[in-house]
Amino acid sequence: MRYAQGGGLTDAGRAARERLRLQAVERFEGGQKNREIAAALRVSERSVERWRRQWREGGEAGVLSKGSPGRPRLSDTQIEKLERELERGPLVHGWTDQRWTLARIKALIGRLFHVSYTVEGTWLLLKRHGWSWQQPARRAIERDDTSVEVWKKETWPWVRASRRSAGPGLSLRTRPGSR
Repeated sequence: MRYAQGGGLTDAGRAARERLRLQAVERFEGGQKNREIAAALRVSERSVERWRRQWREGGEAGVLSKGSPGRPRLSDTQIEKLERELERGPLVHGWTDQRWTLARIKALIGRLFHVSYTVEGTWLLLKRHGWSWQQPARRAIERDDTSVEVWKKETWPWVRASRRSAGPGLSLRTRPGSR
């Protein structure tokens, strides 16, 4: 079964499919053939074959929904612990500078909770809990803001104005017949 853009079934859709499988189980127990069950439930015969195999191997529990196939989520207490650890800073966790990157946060989540997120999933998790993306200001420690302002006011106008003014240029005829 193909799903609409965005992936798999919602919880309601998953529950509806589970009800279909349980109806199929009742028909298995009644001795009906796969073709009859597929026609009655309006599903493919291959789905009924797969459900019958799962039913034979695991009983009714074998055809029950396994839940959302999404990534494991962190609980509220785990989120609070993650926030506390992020506030402690990267140096405490073994990185040499004061930048939290998504890859580092992903690694920290893996270390603390033994849960694997993608980098994109890490960003969504942080955004969902109120964290924002920030660009560090890259400035030299030795920077002198007053000297920069003086340079902008005194030197830069002189450098910018020293260009040649636009005037007529030199043009040569290059066609052999024009010489």
